[in-house]
Amino acid sequence: MFVRMFKVRENERGFFFKDREFRGVFGPGRHWFVDTLRRMRAETVSVRDPWIKHRDLDVIVKSGGLRKEARVIDLKDNQRALIWVNGRFEAVLGPGLHAVWTVFHGVEVEILDVREARFSHPALAVILKWKSAGEYLNSYTVEAGHVALFFQEGEYRAVLEPGTHAFWRGTGKVLVLPVDMRESVLDVAGQEIMTADKVTLRLNAVVTYKVADAIRALTQVEDHRQALYRDAQLALRAVIGTEDLDGLLSRKDEVASALEGVLRGRAASYGVTVLTLGIRDVILPGEMRDLMNRVTEAKKAAEASLITRREETAAMRSQANTAKILESSPMLMRLRELEVLEKVAEKATLKVVLGEGGLADRVVKLL
Repeated sequence: MFVRMFKVRENERGFFFKDREFRGVFGPGRHWFVDTLRRMRAETVSVRDPWIKHRDLDVIVKSGGLRKEARVIDLKDNQRALIWVNGRFEAVLGPGLHAVWTVFHGVEVEILDVREARFSHPALAVILKWKSAGEYLNSYTVEAGHVALFFQEGEYRAVLEPGTHAFWRGTGKVLVLPVDMRESVLDVAGQEIMTADKVTLRLNAVVTYKVADAIRALTQVEDHRQALYRDAQLALRAVIGTEDLDGLLSRKDEVASALEGVLRGRAASYGVTVLTLGIRDVILPGEMRDLMNRVTEAKKAAEASLITRREETAAMRSQANTAKILESSPMLMRLRELEVLEKVAEKATLKVVLGEGGLADRVVKLL
């Protein structure tokens, strides 16, 4: 009655304890032992599940009994492990003692140092799909047309290109700042500026730009878009203030080119390239607008009067030339008379008596 039998199947292993101390690992088969004082205990665990989970795992590992049939992983605080079982991703392991059966499974272990917070791996997409990946990893996606700057503990580390990136949790302060690298438009609207001839007007301008240097755009100024808006305002005041109203209205493209040159130099200092700057609207005060409308109306009226006089002069000159020709040629005069009578005859009854003298002298009755 003091002899006990302990059976271990092919898919199992046995843990043997005596006086609550681990004594060894049993392989498949029947095992007999004498336990007169009932101080012995045997447990069976399945090796189909690759993970060895036991409250006395540290004691079992220390005994060396798992050396041939399991992989023991002891991770420090700055270490993490990626576990692949039978070619498939299985888990991310945090600090602590872990053990995986290698009896029925092909086990691969990657031990990583997480003092560098950024995590890159050829199978990153597969790892992030793991159900508990969020426990150890933060992921960040950089959209197309953008980049992101990666800072760790306030220190710049890298530029992240479009795609998905991952960072270890619990490794210090990690900051990821996105930057739009696409061409963008900035409206500089409602700018009230006084010209050189003391006319106050309102301008609306449009700036087209793109970020050329993401690092400088984020580190040289607090907000590169706001800085560009401010510099565009200053450039408008600096250039428009030296122009009179007539020069501004007549040379708007040249003024815009001068503005673009001033703004491009300022924006380059914080990594922004100005592509174009255009003056969209010039809005005058009400009284100035009415005055200019009257001036324009007077100019147009004078131009119209000049054209009318020019046409009248040309018509009179033509009539005088015609009269001279008819006076010098009686035959042409007679033909001209016949043309006039032909037109009259189209609309009235005409009786003509021919005789000596001109035809016009013999018109007897015209109805």
